[in-house]
Amino acid sequence: MKNKITVLGFPRIGEKRELKTALENYWKGIISLNELHSVATELRVRHWKLQHDSGIDQVAINDFSLYDNMLDLMVTIGAEPERFSDIVDPTQRYFTMARGDETHTALEMTKWFNTNYHYLVPELHNTFSFGKINSDKIINEYNEAKANGYEGRIQLIGPITFLALSKCSEEVRAQLFDSLLNQYAALLEILQNLGTDIILHEPSLVCDPTPNDLSLVKIAYDKLGRFGKIWVATYFEHSTEATAVLVNTPIYGLVIDFVHGDKNQKSLELLSKSDKHVAIGIINGRNVWRNDLHHSLAILTEIASFIPKERLSLSTSCSLLHVPYSLKHENALKEEVKGLLSFAEEKLTELSTLSHAFFTGQPLAARLTNTTRTDEAVQKRLMNLTANDYKRSYPFALRQEAAHDLFDLPLLPTTTIGSFPQTSEIRQTRQEFKKGIITKEQYESAMKEAIKECVAFQESVDLDVLVHGEFERNDMVEYFGEQLNGFAFSSNGWVQSYGSRCVKPPLLYGDVSRPKAMTVEWSVFAQSLTKRPMKGMLTGPVTILNWSFVRDDQPRSTTALQIALAIRDEVEDLQRAGIKMIQVDEAAFKEGYPLRYKDRAAYEKWALESFLLSTAVAKRDTQIHTHMCYSEFTDIIKTIEAMDADVISIETSRSGNRLLKIFAAVGYQQEVGPGVYDIHSPRVPSVQEMEKQIHALLEVLPAKQLWINPDCGLKTRGWSETAASLKNMVQATKAVRATF
Repeated sequence: MKNKITVLGFPRIGEKRELKTALENYWKGIISLNELHSVATELRVRHWKLQHDSGIDQVAINDFSLYDNMLDLMVTIGAEPERFSDIVDPTQRYFTMARGDETHTALEMTKWFNTNYHYLVPELHNTFSFGKINSDKIINEYNEAKANGYEGRIQLIGPITFLALSKCSEEVRAQLFDSLLNQYAALLEILQNLGTDIILHEPSLVCDPTPNDLSLVKIAYDKLGRFGKIWVATYFEHSTEATAVLVNTPIYGLVIDFVHGDKNQKSLELLSKSDKHVAIGIINGRNVWRNDLHHSLAILTEIASFIPKERLSLSTSCSLLHVPYSLKHENALKEEVKGLLSFAEEKLTELSTLSHAFFTGQPLAARLTNTTRTDEAVQKRLMNLTANDYKRSYPFALRQEAAHDLFDLPLLPTTTIGSFPQTSEIRQTRQEFKKGIITKEQYESAMKEAIKECVAFQESVDLDVLVHGEFERNDMVEYFGEQLNGFAFSSNGWVQSYGSRCVKPPLLYGDVSRPKAMTVEWSVFAQSLTKRPMKGMLTGPVTILNWSFVRDDQPRSTTALQIALAIRDEVEDLQRAGIKMIQVDEAAFKEGYPLRYKDRAAYEKWALESFLLSTAVAKRDTQIHTHMCYSEFTDIIKTIEAMDADVISIETSRSGNRLLKIFAAVGYQQEVGPGVYDIHSPRVPSVQEMEKQIHALLEVLPAKQLWINPDCGLKTRGWSETAASLKNMVQATKAVRATF
């Protein structure tokens, strides 16, 4: 059954995060570049074998990256920004674009559509010109697979998506379109000589394409569809408009998501009348729940009533990059939870099993019985909520007055987002406690010592509002999930977030409730060490939801409100304990937005309600902060206003004051903390650099409305760079204050 199943990508970080370890050791100078490439080769071959053993005839090529596929594409098509051209060594240039250095700020980074993966944003402008094509990486990996006995199918981000996700104006996009197509044509002409299929990934085509967008699709694939067997893959939503165009181009086939794009059913009749091959995205590539094979087989049978099976194959809905590697190491999970799950390796088996049943007619095994996931008390509490549970008792003006009286902060108050560096000693202590090597008393003593040192440091650099450092927390979502009912946790369920950064999302499988307080003891202890305000640090309900693998047997909105009630209880306990400044982080609020505009109002409604439910219990003199990451706020600024937080901190360091202007444009009244330096880069910004940044912010909003802080938490940074950066930040702030 040749070419009947395919995969759009596989997790590249490694079964035991081998790539993460190798990358970080290379950056530290512990291993050589050759040793790094050796680890990468070993991982690729291992992943190809898994795919081949599951029945995939053409394994995924070019889905692997040492940092990011979009960054790889910039190198491939000659789209590296000119500001890095002074770096001669290509490897050094590659990692500097990703991470920055003392003289180069890194490329801006943002989320890949509505997933939790980050990509590096291409920089284009009206005088930009593409450099030479560099196809070495793709050809080398294809030949590497061939040498190991595997046929390959090349995965490549398509030109429409590349332009859509680039940082530039619409005029620049239009201006560079033809030259970009010429670059792709030159690349595909080279790759055509390999004689293999090429899948161009175009997920941007599911995002409400305009008539102009669709005309560009036609132009692009009339030109590019002639270079061998070209497929176009769309995913994360339906792509009916693009499908109607693509069937009239010379491409060989389409990969279409029937997991998240059920409206793709509307394209079946059109596809039946074309000659295009169709790979049906039927195995969920971005969630971890076991596939209902019987339901999927029914969908496939319906599709086959339109399109002959000879033109059909089965695929994952998207790359498996977004799920963990394998369940085989998950010995600690309860069997009733483990039985609900399917990670990347298991999804290959599901794909193979489903393909066999579909193409041979062999019956599937009996359906599995689902685990009970409901809690009657949680369901009843939701039903008894009233409108008053979603509203603060006092308007912002009165709350601001109370906060100013209580805290008496200077203009441009300085603070941090919450977390401080997690040293190897801290992580080791936490692991020793989990493994029972040290007692609870020993663990708490070590954490309190770390908090003491962190508070003393913050006072020494004269920060105005302090945090306890979050040393007891492994992850901002996992920490809370571990203390809430309805969550389970894998031992090795790591997913790549960006570069070497991995997260282990909670498995949110049942109704959520909070058995006891989660943070109060730590916050009260930290506040006892200082007279300065100490922020209580919580993760918001929408972020907990969006950064978890969420149960698929009830609406996400219901699950979000359950989490919100748990966070509400924590806010209440914190303020009763005397913590009057509470940050409820919603770093992932924007990430959950549906890709189709018509669906966004419904998401905004329940996401907003979830945040309000969690914070509306705050008293007049309790100041509620929130934090948002990687967000373009233009289209959601009214929703941010409606969140009614007293202070919002946002990531702006890689984009100047551009995002802040959105707040000014709508007359935003609450206070804002735009990040004045980038914590995703190891560089230490100078005092002068941050002074300049603060003055740029003051061009947009008045000093009385601004806070000064880094753009995100400091957990992943080292202590030396953190200390130097925060000292410079405070010094820069004082210098600016002196000008008033």
